[in-house]
Amino acid sequence: MAASDEESDVTEIRQELEAIADTPEERERVREAVEELTQRGVFGRVIVGFDRGDVAEALLGSVVFGIPMLVEGGTQEVGLFLADHLLAIEATLAATVAMVVGILYVSDIQDVRIHEPFFGFLPRRLVGVLGISFGTALVMMTLWGRTDWSTPWVAFAQVTVAFVPMAIGASLSDILSGT
Repeated sequence: MAASDEESDVTEIRQELEAIADTPEERERVREAVEELTQRGVFGRVIVGFDRGDVAEALLGSVVFGIPMLVEGGTQEVGLFLADHLLAIEATLAATVAMVVGILYVSDIQDVRIHEPFFGFLPRRLVGVLGISFGTALVMMTLWGRTDWSTPWVAFAQVTVAFVPMAIGASLSDILSGT
């Protein structure tokens, strides 16, 4: 049975159950129960909130995707170039945020819902994934001696280069688990 056939079957069953429910509260309970049951698979689950499990998943993805950037000298070379081109740094950061938004909210890998956003508009998952991956890049580049903070702008540019794959890895790792 195709996914769309399954979805129409579930919708039909939900509507039948709602029709025999006597009160609005019972109809709401039917909707919640059906949503819960449809979340049981790995893909197509509804992902809500951002908890410590999500933090761990994002950190793992960030490290796995980031280690190659830390051991390869091209990261420093690209960072040196970016340091001399402000527009390139801005474009790199904007493209990274756009890719993460695309992975989390546009690609339909999972049904990721925005839950209790910061300031009423900033998704917690987006802030978490970006913050974890940038923090991981910053800490690992510094601890492994891959950047020299005596030239902070160059160091920031090099961390930005490492941040790109780390953010992609963090977002994929976070949502592929389906939590």
